[in-house]
This record gives sequence, structure tokens and C-alpha cells, in this order.
Amino acid sequence: MTKIEITKIKEEDTPQYVERIQINSEEIIQPVQEILNNVRKNKDQALRDYTKKFDKVDITELKVDKETIQESIKNIDSQLKTALENAAENIRKFHKAQIPKEWTMTIQDGITAGQIIRPLEKVGCYIPGGRGAYPSTILMTVIPAKIAGVKEIICCTPPDKDGNIQDEILAAAYIAGVDTIYKVGGAQAIGAMAYSTETIPQVDKIVGPGNIFVTTAKKLVYGDVDIEFPAGPSELLVLADKTAKVEYISYDMMAQAEHDPNAAVILVTPDKKLAEDVQKFLMENVDKQERKEIINESLKEHGHILVTNSLDDAIKFTNQYAPEHLIIATQDYNETLKDINNAGSIFLGNLTPVAGGDYGSGTNHVLPTSRGARMYSGLSAESFIKKPTIQELTPVGIENMKNMVITLAKSEGFYAHAKSFEERTKK
Repeated sequence: MTKIEITKIKEEDTPQYVERIQINSEEIIQPVQEILNNVRKNKDQALRDYTKKFDKVDITELKVDKETIQESIKNIDSQLKTALENAAENIRKFHKAQIPKEWTMTIQDGITAGQIIRPLEKVGCYIPGGRGAYPSTILMTVIPAKIAGVKEIICCTPPDKDGNIQDEILAAAYIAGVDTIYKVGGAQAIGAMAYSTETIPQVDKIVGPGNIFVTTAKKLVYGDVDIEFPAGPSELLVLADKTAKVEYISYDMMAQAEHDPNAAVILVTPDKKLAEDVQKFLMENVDKQERKEIINESLKEHGHILVTNSLDDAIKFTNQYAPEHLIIATQDYNETLKDINNAGSIFLGNLTPVAGGDYGSGTNHVLPTSRGARMYSGLSAESFIKKPTIQELTPVGIENMKNMVITLAKSEGFYAHAKSFEERTKK
């Protein structure tokens, strides 16, 4: 039987529930840095060595040939193929709307400035393995990059015990439009994409979820390449009042908990009866689930049911917690939404489970965790573009700006800056 306590909290109790698992310890950083250094020095050979060590398989050819990728579509269940295609279409539709427009404006007479849009050249998508195959993550990482106009998109994912990549992953890659897939996982894959090897090219940005070693590697290579944001174990916060459906909330909590024993799951509500009913439902139903061991550990170690004095207090806690996933199951959820500032992805009402966003409502499931939603948004088409600024001056613009620029430049001791304007204003 699962164990998840109900706790009545006050504002001063908030910090202990807001804290997350800290994923970067010295014990992790040092071995990951050694892996990165080895990949940087020994390239493909290091990748093969680590694949043999960690994945227990000898790999001679790191690259998956195009014929294998194309054939994978024929090898998967037709129902899965249709589901992947439908999800891909929804993801494309949503992410197309995220591309910003180029624009220019007149700042002052003779002074025009604006912003243009340019895609990144190369992007690497990390697709986790280990507990299973995750074709949805291929769609969520590759399609936004494709929509943004990225010229080359590669994927790295660990091979199975036979040295192959699952057909589900390859089929999703084909549907999403991946250019190349490599049979490499772990921190070594991050190193390969960050620094290049004989086979794997260096990319400009690495995206995609992974375990503690992958996440630590991404943090360590940041600066040499870009990353979307650091990410830890998955999270769900349910913000609910007495109108919430007990069964729906409970299954959403179990769904999040089955991701990982370290997944964090919280219900926060001002309604004590709802809290008690959800606790009872969980205790009666967790052991009926296929992944009950994982769910039980997650709820026991990182699950909480918190009762606040008011809905306002529950909203305040939610913003402090800044969850990866937020379900708002209140009577007037659109009104509640107005007060939410910090969340990765938000699910409105009793009929909107997180699984919808995980698989195909169109939004992205690569999201910030560990309070990252205070300063990051989820992965989007905009994650793969640059926005250079442009400006143009006419003779009138030079005249209008000269006194300001020359005065400011000289005040800072940059006399050549001032001279560059003075030269252009000579009659």
C-alpha cells in the first residue's frame, strides 16, 4: 500500500516542500568530466569503449544507415504508425505558430532598426533509453527544430543489447525528418555532439532529456555549445479545489510518478475533503498499476498532499514551486490561470491530463524542472532560432544622432567611436 501523507501547511513551511533533488554532486561531475575529456581526445574510439562498458555491446558502425531508418516504418504496428503521424501533425501545427516575425521600425527621422530571424545551423537531439523506447521525444525535439529551419538535425540514442535502435525510435525519426541517427548514449553522446568525432559532427545546440549523467554533461559543455535548460526528474503539481475529480487527479499523480522513482508529485488544495479522498484513492489503487514499484517509491519519497488555508495560498505556493507540469483543476480555472506566473506547461480543467501534452496536443513535453520554470520556457521552435538586430542610418539619421553618440563615446574614453561619427558628418 502506498504511503502519501496529508500535511496542513502555512507559508513558513513552504521552503521544505519547494526544494527538489539536487542532481549535480561532486561524485557525478568528476566522472562525467573525464568522459567528456576522453571523447574530446579519442573521439570514435572513446564512444565505442564507453558503449561496450555501459551498454554491454560492441559497436563498429556508429551511424544508422538510411535504409534501416526507412525500413523501420514497415516494422512497426500500423496503429502506432498512425498515432506517431497524428501526433507529429499536431506538433507541427502548434510550433509553426511560435516562429516570430521579422520587423523594422523608424526610431527617429533617418534611423531605422529591426530584427531578423535566422535558424541555427546544426542541432543535436538526445533521445534517452534505458527504461524503454521514447519515440515521442524524437517528435518533440526534432519537429520544432525542423519548423525553425535548422539545416542539419542529428539524434544520439543508446543501442539495445543487440547493438540496434528500436524500430519505434527509428520510425519516429523518419516521420519527424531527422537527418542522421547515431547509436551512442550517455554523457559520451553529449561529448560527441559538443566536440565532434570522426563520425559525429559538432552541433550548435543540444536538446533533449536524459539521466543524471546526461544532464550533468549538458551543463558541463554549455558555453562550447548551447543547451535548452538543465533538467532533473519529472514533476507534477495539481492545484485543485472542491470541484476537482478525485479519480482524474489521482490517475494524473500516478501517471507522473510512474516516470521515475525520483519524480515529484504534489497536490495542493484548500479543500481537506478532496485531499483525504485523493489519499484514499491512491492507497487503494497504486498497487493495481503495472509500474506500481516505481509509483510507490516516487509517492513515498517525493509525493505530498498539501492543504492550505485558502485558494490564494495554494496559488502562491504553486508560483514558488514553479512546477514542470501544472494541472489547474479549479471551478474557474481561467481565472486562476491569471495569477500563475511560474510553470513549464499548464493543463486546464478536469478533462485535460498531462498525458495529452506528453504525446500530441501539440505543445512540447521537454520542459524545465527544479524550479527552472521561474526563468525558462519549454522547448519551442524559438529555441532553434537567432534574432539578430539590424539598423540603418541616413544622412538625416547621422545628424540626429551625432551629438548624443559623440558625447557618450568621449565620456567613456572611446575617442575612435566618436571619430567614426565625426568623419561621417564632415561637409
